[in-house]
Amino acid sequence: MRVVIAEDDALLREGLVLLLSTSGVEVVAAVDNADDFLSVVAADRPDAVIMDVRLPPSFRDEGLRAAVAARRLHPGLPVLVLSAHVEHSYATELLTDGAGGVGYLLKERVGKVERFLDALRRVAQGGTAMDPEVISQLLALRRVSDPLDTLSAREREVLGLMAEGHNNTTIAELLVVSEGAVHKHIRNIFTKLDLPADEAGHRRVLAVLAYLNR
Repeated sequence: MRVVIAEDDALLREGLVLLLSTSGVEVVAAVDNADDFLSVVAADRPDAVIMDVRLPPSFRDEGLRAAVAARRLHPGLPVLVLSAHVEHSYATELLTDGAGGVGYLLKERVGKVERFLDALRRVAQGGTAMDPEVISQLLALRRVSDPLDTLSAREREVLGLMAEGHNNTTIAELLVVSEGAVHKHIRNIFTKLDLPADEAGHRRVLAVLAYLNR
């Protein structure tokens, strides 16, 4: 796997380079600003990119804007956002463009190297890796009168785990229920949210995120 890193914190940037290199991942480039990131991606499209949200010069949302711009030029470019913040405006655009291969993890909540590497691999393969807090904040932006209010507590749990990128088997294990029960909950979720019932894998997660952005 060939990866480009865009992170302004030199210590974290070099730490990611070392971590990925020792894990068999080739780091094509590690840059500290959006302009260099876009140049590298344009010159030699990598298999995935790891982005911080806030990059120079304003340290606001340059990273996310660069990620959105890169995916417009290269549809489906896998992007894993690794940030200390949830930026709603460009986050929803990135997560709901329908191309797949997206992830958004909060730095403070990535407690294990294995979890981070697993998320990166899933995203690189066209899947989704979402931090529960990101989903929670997106949900909080929804209007008061919302079909999500019709979901049961268990359906909300299943929806949250779906949004994290887990498959049905893992959801069943985490909730200590049968896979049949998970299938039933997912059917109910799609029905209540008026989403296609035949969505599967990461596409169903993107469908949920697209709904949240409507």
